[in-house]
Amino acid sequence: MPQPITADVLVVGGGVAGLTLALRLADRAKVTILTKAALTEGASLYAQGGVAAVLNAEDSYEAHVRDTLEAGAGLCRRETVEFVVRRGPEAIRWLIDQGVPFTRERREDGVSGYHLTREGGHSHRRVIHAADATGRALETTLEAKVRQHANITLHEHRLAIDLVARHKLGPPETNRCLGLYALDKAAGRVTAYSARFVVLAAGGASKVYLYTSNPDTSTGDGIAMAWRAGCRVANMEFVQFHPTCLYHPRAKSFLVTEAVRGEGGRLLLPNGEPFMQAHDPRAELAPRDIVARAIDYEMKRRGLDYVHLDISHKPADFITTHFPTIYERCKQLGYDLTREPIPVVPAAHYTCGGVLIDLAGRTDLPGLYAVGECTFSGLHGANRLASNSLLECLVFAHAAAEDIARNLAEAEPAALDLPLWDESRVTDADEAVVVSHNWDELRRCMWDYVGIVRTTKRLERAQHRVDLLKEEIREYYAHFRVTNDLIELRNLVVVAELIIRCAMARKESRGLHFTRDYPQPDASHPPRDTILAPPGYATVI
Repeated sequence: MPQPITADVLVVGGGVAGLTLALRLADRAKVTILTKAALTEGASLYAQGGVAAVLNAEDSYEAHVRDTLEAGAGLCRRETVEFVVRRGPEAIRWLIDQGVPFTRERREDGVSGYHLTREGGHSHRRVIHAADATGRALETTLEAKVRQHANITLHEHRLAIDLVARHKLGPPETNRCLGLYALDKAAGRVTAYSARFVVLAAGGASKVYLYTSNPDTSTGDGIAMAWRAGCRVANMEFVQFHPTCLYHPRAKSFLVTEAVRGEGGRLLLPNGEPFMQAHDPRAELAPRDIVARAIDYEMKRRGLDYVHLDISHKPADFITTHFPTIYERCKQLGYDLTREPIPVVPAAHYTCGGVLIDLAGRTDLPGLYAVGECTFSGLHGANRLASNSLLECLVFAHAAAEDIARNLAEAEPAALDLPLWDESRVTDADEAVVVSHNWDELRRCMWDYVGIVRTTKRLERAQHRVDLLKEEIREYYAHFRVTNDLIELRNLVVVAELIIRCAMARKESRGLHFTRDYPQPDASHPPRDTILAPPGYATVI
């Protein structure tokens, strides 16, 4: 019988979280990284703004903690926030040691240092960045390190399908994650992977919405696989919509970084009238949920397709120096950022909820860790503070790597007896249009009924449609060989159901979850997380 591919540590995902964890472990363990596309083709590559951390004397840990808690609308776990914020500077120093080319500046006193920008919700300049393409700088730097390391094996274009837990193979003494199955997209076959530890660094789920700033890889694979394996998820109702994505048929929801507003960019109606001051005294520097709702409100009230973002009042060399990527992309599409406003709309951007983890990145399933956007750590609460996402990736990748390293010596070896993937009762699909139709219907349903502004009736309508789609997808999955689109659709419908269930359970408006039926926070109870447990959770874990 063919044996599974084995590793000490199997990492699912090649973004900043996954690459950081692999590099932190590779001197002590054999690490295999699975990526569903080319190594760097994940959401991390497209992060523009930067990494938030306390890096100068005028700032403080207390201020960063306070800003995070305020943005999180009462739902951040303070212990997690303190943990992440206080480990931020060390994480940045590690990146600098890896060679990440952060933007530098010469201050008035003649001393050269790193340029820090300020974004919405931050009380200080604390966002270190590489121009306006920070994600690309991090990804390409870490990619080069990963490709050079002898203890790291890369398996690109492999799409994880499902985790293998011991309880699924027979009565366990102790349950544990043993590995997973993944589709080799080039060969068209499913391979078994076995590891002493498995780490989900698979990113978020914004592709569950029709319009998103994220790449095609953000299909909630890690969240769905962990849920099916028996792990709890939390706070899936809090989906962050980035307020400013470029509106253009060829832009593919190109994100315009928060830092444009941080450096003085103004949001305007088509007639040139500013409107943010009427929605929040912080105007353009309000947290993302407030800015996104304000834009959504003005668009719906006035029947607009978009609003404008204008930074043309700043000197041209300032704009081209600080935002070269955005300037060039806008120029390609016929807009001159230095001379005119650009059209923008909100789009699904970040999944604040996810797989429940502790401060070491451990999930409910022994042997399974999770880091990055696919997780719920308690850092973001009801709304993520700008540029805290890459910070979370780095800090939890370091923490999980340390915990795995401590447990390597005593961990059981990778299992060599995982059952082969069984295709004896399936055939090639004869109606692939079913997958593409259900994919489109699911994303439109989520956009229309579970978007920036919700109602109970909209959520009930969405739940009804998702129930029907889930059954159709289940039946299709049972009868036909897996494909990339089918696997992602199967994961997206799980994520959609989790978002809807969490949204229906929250009878209040808080942070990113706004419902017209309960427009105010619930003052009768302390803020609570929405935690869902899968069927059989108590007996599996």
